[in-house]
Amino acid sequence: MDISFLGGPLPQRGVGVVAPFDFALDRELWRWVPDDVSLHLTRTPFVPVEVSLDLARLVSEHETLSEGVRTLNAIAPEVIAYACTSGSFVGGIAGERAMCEAMTRAGAVPSITTSGALLEALAELRVRRVALVTPYTVSVTRALEEYVAEAGTVVTGCAFMGLTRHIWKVPYRDVADMARQAVRHAADALFISCTNLPTYDVIPQLEAELRIPVLSANQVTMWAALRRLGTRAVGPYQALIDPAARGGAALPEVPDVPEQEQQ
Repeated sequence: MDISFLGGPLPQRGVGVVAPFDFALDRELWRWVPDDVSLHLTRTPFVPVEVSLDLARLVSEHETLSEGVRTLNAIAPEVIAYACTSGSFVGGIAGERAMCEAMTRAGAVPSITTSGALLEALAELRVRRVALVTPYTVSVTRALEEYVAEAGTVVTGCAFMGLTRHIWKVPYRDVADMARQAVRHAADALFISCTNLPTYDVIPQLEAELRIPVLSANQVTMWAALRRLGTRAVGPYQALIDPAARGGAALPEVPDVPEQEQQ
């Protein structure tokens, strides 16, 4: 059978992703990616440490990141993303910048991190006051607050879950409950931290309810990486990736997420 008429596959542009060893949401990252872009994921080596500041430091050591980038060089991605929030804010703004420099040296392509992408997104939306939701313990949460404050953004509220493992199993309803707690005081946006916390389907629902932009770790990571390629992230009505959703525009009705998708 002659299949030459198919002509494909279509050319693909690549985004290399270095993720912590326990990252479980590969499929969520893909949901923001257009059809002509491929994600190429690699993971840092396993260490027997629960989610904590110690783990954040271990999975963000420059040699660890550089080795991850080198495993991706053969497939020539056009940009490298480090998909870990705590690992990229634990050293403050200077530490985040140094991480990007280390990855760029190892891969010879532009590099971004989740926490750097967060600050880029806050600037894009002109956010001066932000509320935070995290799955972390108090010490890791405080480190995020300090990172955001260092960048000049006021934290108006914060809610955290105190988890040290299995963060990817948190259901959407718990994320939404924490979001409502965090925004009791006026904020220009809400940020939901941790690339291992599921957020994709809950973002448009929370934006419709809270009437402010809702950002998440995986969302800002993919948005910033794709921006480096000169293309846009895809997804349902979200202020960060859809300009029509900004500026207090009326938000659409959002259907309930089926229970099986919340698990």
